[in-house]
Amino acid sequence: MGALFGLFSSAFLAATLLPAQSESVLVFLVLAGGHPLALLVTVASLGNVLGSVVNWFLGRGLERYRDRRWFPVSHAALERAQRWYARYGRWSLLASWLPVVGDPITVVAGVLREPLPTFLALVTLAKVGRYLVLVAATAGWMS
Repeated sequence: MGALFGLFSSAFLAATLLPAQSESVLVFLVLAGGHPLALLVTVASLGNVLGSVVNWFLGRGLERYRDRRWFPVSHAALERAQRWYARYGRWSLLASWLPVVGDPITVVAGVLREPLPTFLALVTLAKVGRYLVLVAATAGWMS
């Protein structure tokens, strides 16, 4: 149970604006065995999507403070994410799994008032897809 909590926590933190990563935890648990792969993908995906929802809510409420020094996203990162979002619209949420740009895109989606159901559908598709590929590659490497 502790391993699953660790996976959930790392996936949650990795999806927020905090510097963290969950891929190594997931790969370690896949290689260690002892947990069904579907359970590992589900736990990691749930944590990662919920972390992105935190970003969405931050974007909804904190945009008015973006010029403050303590704002959690740099001005340059937020501008890059807004340009990306303006160019690709809601479909840019499919890139929410990417390092560096993915988390700011989820904040921008909140800033730009992307409806939560659409946000959840696209982010879930992206996050689950990334973890499925990672687990398949790791399990395939083990064979």
